[in-house]
Amino acid sequence: MKNTFKIIIAAIVFATLGSCSDEQNYQLAQAKGSFSILTPQTGASTVLTPALATNPAITMTWSAADFTTPTQVDYTVEIAVTGTSFAAITPAGTTTATNLTWSVADLNGAVLSAGLRPFTQGSIDIRVKAAVGSVVQYSNTINVLITPYTTALPTIAVPGNHQGWTPGTAAKLASAGYGQTNYEGYVWLDGGFKFVAPDNAGNFNWGNDDWGDDGTFTNKLRLTNEVNCNAVPAGYYRLKANTTALTYSQERTTWAIIGNGTPGGWGTDTPMTYNPTTRKWTVTVTLSAQSAPNDGMKFRANGAWTLNYGDTGADGSLDEGGTNISTPAGTKTITLDLSNPRVYTYTIQ
Repeated sequence: MKNTFKIIIAAIVFATLGSCSDEQNYQLAQAKGSFSILTPQTGASTVLTPALATNPAITMTWSAADFTTPTQVDYTVEIAVTGTSFAAITPAGTTTATNLTWSVADLNGAVLSAGLRPFTQGSIDIRVKAAVGSVVQYSNTINVLITPYTTALPTIAVPGNHQGWTPGTAAKLASAGYGQTNYEGYVWLDGGFKFVAPDNAGNFNWGNDDWGDDGTFTNKLRLTNEVNCNAVPAGYYRLKANTTALTYSQERTTWAIIGNGTPGGWGTDTPMTYNPTTRKWTVTVTLSAQSAPNDGMKFRANGAWTLNYGDTGADGSLDEGGTNISTPAGTKTITLDLSNPRVYTYTIQ
């Protein structure tokens, strides 16, 4: 029994000594000499694309940092927009090795966070911070040229009488793609409204570019000396605006389901109800089992085929004029969500 106690005490002593040794190493460590980034070279350039998001983008390597006490070194790669002297640092990866590889998606996210603009070549400063406890050493700084991307569609806000003329909380319209100015979306309107662009930080405020009617009320936009756009009766509208062609339109819509899987077949709409809190259209009905592409159902507006949505690909995402949607048998609640501009979805539950 005494021997057992001696073994336990010895183990505790050794563990304590080991812990003290680590702490002493951190306390005694001092930066010694310098270390350098080996790759990439200053001036290297890369264009990032979403199609290659999981592929390696850049592999960084550097010489080992030198400290007076041999112990584990923690490395953090830091980036900042060139010319800012690292006033705003974006951490872009940590490791205990002397190399780090970014995927295209990870590097894209880091440089966008640092402040580069999508689809525009920008220069990023890169350095490596080596740390042993609170003792820090930095590598040299290199700069590389990177063209990032975004998969988010550009948006403009629609403030107006319907929501208190507050751009920051207004519903949005989205363009068809980055650099394009043909905006579209669905908004509950009640009276006059305008279109407001984001500032460089992505915020929607008065003082940014904003467009209104040119005063003729013939659906023509103007950037300066404009007036509020056409005052409209309360309702759910499909809005379009082109800030290059300087045109806009508004189409009041009510929504329904139609098809041989629905109670009214292909001849009669089954109306849906709009919920202003959820900003979704819903209906609860008894469906019959019908399979796309020839049968099933679609969503359509205003009792006509001019504006309708189906689901080409059966992925839950709606396509204007798309393929019929298969219907399961039974009593189901169907939801139509047009609140996310150009990303329209539905559920059958």
